[in-house]
Amino acid sequence: MLITLLITTLLPAWANAAGLLKPLNSQLPDLDMLSHDVSVTIESGYAITTIDQVFHNPNTAALEAVYSFPVPEKAAVGQFTYWINGQPIHGEVVEKQKAREIYEQEKNQGRDAGLTEQDDYRTFDISVSQVQPQQDTRIRLVYFQPVDIDTGIGRYVYPLEDGGVDEHKLAFWTANESVRERFSFQLEMKSGYPIEAFRLPHHPQAAITRMDDQHWQVSLIADHQSANPKAADLDASTQAPTPSRQSLLDEAPSPSSPTNHSPGVYRLDRDIVVYWRLQQGLPGSIDLVTYKAPDQARGTFMMTLTPGDDLAPINEGRDWVLVLDRSGSMSGKYSTLAEGVRKGFDKFNANDRIRVIMFNHSAHEITRGWQHATPENLDRLSQLIEGTQAEGSTNLMDGIRLGLRNLDSDRTTAIWLVTDGVANVGETRQKAFLDLLKQQDVRLFTFVMGNSANRPLLEAMTRQSNGFATSVSNSDDIVGQLLQAASKVSHEALHDVNVSIEGVKTADIFPQQPGSLYRGEQLQIFGHYFGEGKVKVTLTGKRSGRPVSYSSEFTLGDQSAHPELERLWAFAQIEHLMMEQRDYGEDADRQEAVVDLAKEYGLVTNYTSMLVLEDERFKQYGIKRRIGDRISEEESARTKRSQQPANSQRVDQHQPAFSSPRSSYGGGGGGGSLNLWAIALLSLLWTLSLRYRKQQ
Repeated sequence: MLITLLITTLLPAWANAAGLLKPLNSQLPDLDMLSHDVSVTIESGYAITTIDQVFHNPNTAALEAVYSFPVPEKAAVGQFTYWINGQPIHGEVVEKQKAREIYEQEKNQGRDAGLTEQDDYRTFDISVSQVQPQQDTRIRLVYFQPVDIDTGIGRYVYPLEDGGVDEHKLAFWTANESVRERFSFQLEMKSGYPIEAFRLPHHPQAAITRMDDQHWQVSLIADHQSANPKAADLDASTQAPTPSRQSLLDEAPSPSSPTNHSPGVYRLDRDIVVYWRLQQGLPGSIDLVTYKAPDQARGTFMMTLTPGDDLAPINEGRDWVLVLDRSGSMSGKYSTLAEGVRKGFDKFNANDRIRVIMFNHSAHEITRGWQHATPENLDRLSQLIEGTQAEGSTNLMDGIRLGLRNLDSDRTTAIWLVTDGVANVGETRQKAFLDLLKQQDVRLFTFVMGNSANRPLLEAMTRQSNGFATSVSNSDDIVGQLLQAASKVSHEALHDVNVSIEGVKTADIFPQQPGSLYRGEQLQIFGHYFGEGKVKVTLTGKRSGRPVSYSSEFTLGDQSAHPELERLWAFAQIEHLMMEQRDYGEDADRQEAVVDLAKEYGLVTNYTSMLVLEDERFKQYGIKRRIGDRISEEESARTKRSQQPANSQRVDQHQPAFSSPRSSYGGGGGGGSLNLWAIALLSLLWTLSLRYRKQQ
């Protein structure tokens, strides 16, 4: 682990940012990233992110470009385009090993080739074989991901900050994360419900434009002619005159400081996190988006259920176990969580009890048994926690085991796990963690730290315990994230959730077992349907052990405006298959099923990559060209949708499924500021780290 810490110290750029990679022992100057342009469209419950990059080779020989960035949460890469001889060529999905072999062969023969691979849960790696001397190379990447609303707050993250958890990469690569000439981030939001405010908490230079209540735009531009920054906080109640589209594009931030490698206008070392707050008092609802290709019997749907706020608060005393990761891989993330702990402690009930477990290569309990949540005890614990450094390896199993000891079956207990989940010492098998949690009746609530966190393991653990996982970026509004988590554990939850659809034939529905729904959460379901007509949708579950049911009847019809739904459905099934691979061990049949789905729908997965070759080379390798038609159809649909106003996708207006308004937070001015109640508990993990760093 000492080697890892030294590498992290020597290579802060790679440990902290996306960027162009090169071998550590290379004596050649870095390749340059001339421009990095990001375009995001969010509508109908999902986001489409398009990234255009231009690389430049300042050397006198052709070189390979390798660009790496963190895997966005729940994102599926569906397009990789590489411009060869001035012409865009779309990548085709090929089995991962075969794609790598072909790419290496083409590179060794001096031909143009491109490759996009997924490095498990960590990164997407883009390779371009021949960036010619003194020439530019252009690529485009497009990925899709569902977007949900939690307690009235929407959140989108463009991930750039790498977690620094991949020791093999750290030992081989360094990175240039500087954009030399232009960086732009453009986001367009068309919401089915009115939006009160937008916020970019760590990018105050962004320009925010309210076109109307349901249509908003965000622009963040850095170049050598950047104008003065504009604050990235906008509330509908204080809306300034709406600028034109052109003036929005002209708004820009002041240039970022240059990198350690070369001067530039922007550094890819901080996530861009965008929040939006829906209008308060909106009803609970069922929203439905469908797509059926012409002359096809089978259609695809995405259904979003947003329950009303009928989960009662829990007032009796509770037991809290905080299991906190202080290993070396948390060094760049730990202070982000710790900032909130002391203020979070202020919100504990006097009848609550607390234990605090810290772990790195081993675990120890700093509370020595249950402590009552008195101000004196909490202040003492805060001081102990803030006094320790993040260092050493990660024995996650040791921390979980210690946290599960001495639980009181007569009291409501919740375990708060704060980690990046990169277990590298002791037991590391996912099945072992799930087997351990099966032995206890306890809810596990996980704060997933950083973009390279082991989300598959952490989400599997929370799923096993019917808890929930919350992703946290260093660029998040930490207060807001803690607020959402706090409201969930302080209220009843809906357990043993099931959704039935009657009246029209449906199949291939994911998730198959939704598990639990906590206050403010939505449930997104993907599936296939056959025919159209009246359907009855029923959501059932148990609230404090009592059965509850919500239902509505409406018409399921055909739409043709959202062909991306097919890929979102395919990715939901792939995620289910990969979950089974991790839970039960590798299985050849499941792997084949993932490969078949990825090829059919054009998706990058753990088992498939996207390969770009010169057109005639595809034929010579026997690779069928089929992605182009799908991309053309999706681009045409997006063009049509861009010319239309935002539309509601709600289908239960005439027979509401939920009688109560959905959960939401109180507002206030300043572009989506969250209430003070939140500040307290979203600090429940921020204070925990600052003091912890000083004591060892």
